[in-house]
Amino acid sequence: MIIVDKALQKRQAEGRPVRVALIGAGYMGRGIALQIERYIPGMRLAAIANRTLPAALSALRDAGVEKFRTVETVAQLEETIGGGGCAATDDALLTCRAEGIDVIIEATGDVEFSAHVALEAIKNGKHMVLMNAELDATVGPILKVHADRAGVIVTNADGDQPGVMMNLLRFVRTIGYHPVLAGNIKGLQDHYRTPETQKGFAEQHHISAQMATSFADGTKISMENAVVANATGFRVGRRGMYGPRCTHVKEAVDLFPLDKLLDGGLVDYILGAEPGPGVFVLGYNDDPSRRSYMNYFKMGEGPLYAFYVPYHLPHLEVPLTAARAVLFGDATVTPLAGPVCEVITIAKRDLKAGETLDGIGGFTCYGTIENADICRRDHLLPMGLSEGCRMLRNVPRDGAITYGDVEMPAGRLCDRLREEQDRHFQPTQHLREKEGKGPNPIQIMSEAERAP
Repeated sequence: MIIVDKALQKRQAEGRPVRVALIGAGYMGRGIALQIERYIPGMRLAAIANRTLPAALSALRDAGVEKFRTVETVAQLEETIGGGGCAATDDALLTCRAEGIDVIIEATGDVEFSAHVALEAIKNGKHMVLMNAELDATVGPILKVHADRAGVIVTNADGDQPGVMMNLLRFVRTIGYHPVLAGNIKGLQDHYRTPETQKGFAEQHHISAQMATSFADGTKISMENAVVANATGFRVGRRGMYGPRCTHVKEAVDLFPLDKLLDGGLVDYILGAEPGPGVFVLGYNDDPSRRSYMNYFKMGEGPLYAFYVPYHLPHLEVPLTAARAVLFGDATVTPLAGPVCEVITIAKRDLKAGETLDGIGGFTCYGTIENADICRRDHLLPMGLSEGCRMLRNVPRDGAITYGDVEMPAGRLCDRLREEQDRHFQPTQHLREKEGKGPNPIQIMSEAERAP
């Protein structure tokens, strides 16, 4: 978004910087704080919230923030912001309720905690940037409904793979090519990685072992691609995606079934390709006059072409998402409507009745992407809701876990939002299931015909 820099420079000159509250002072949060404070004129960090306050204070010091104050109330927060200072708090909901904050960046990766923050921020008229594909893939569509009603933006972020894919897709469409696949370039996919196997990598890169595990076991890419699916209407060609191995991204034009690409589009990935890590979009145009130009530009024979970005820079680019939301009302990545793809829960090992699932990046399960109609038909448990669920029966390794296989934790907001999402986008089916009648047989037939 080249126009963002000029708009931010204008706000800087006018003395009206975009005021950001940051939730989370972990690996990404620290990088975002540093980026806003040192390198983004026209934007300032108004507040940072973290459940452990010392981490928030450390992030501010590392970013070079000289004037900050620890606050415990909305009034204290508003006073600090009004005086041009930055606030630190262990209560994220204060930032949602305070005047003087334009946009909130959520960077925790936690589903239940972040659901509370997102809903409270939207209710109070704050734009919401999610560096949280886990929350977005689980209840993003219903958060978008709430945001639309409140007149605010809820969006995933520039710099993370969903944002880079969506920006590239919009570019491809704008220059006259029909996007038919949005894809990720991955170096590793091993469903059975655990926090123990990823401990060394996590320590080397100063991230949590759970985060490192979610990258390696396929959960994270499934979450990210579900976010893109919901923003584009693209489906998956099969459960878990195709994920072919190749040496260079340009080979991707020959690796996916053309009939499925042209029948609504796909989200997917390639494995081990250069240049990585990055993202790519396959664009289609069979105009003979254009094909000669693309051949001259070394883009290939066509009519399918690979457009790619060889990097993603999450904490460097996420402030641009905040600026786009505040200054232009533009969402980087946001659901079109209801879920198109979901991330389901798969047993990482043989699971026994009575065990409790440890959720994303853990020892018990991994997430994989599936088309939403199949998930509804088979009552498959979303990975974003898996943590804390108690197994009611045995499920073998690589078995898909259903709602009927588990007892859900009590009193969670994420479950209530999920039920609201189901009611909103599938009202007839939801009513039948609540009445014990099962899914609509006509709908099952329709879904079976579309199933891969």
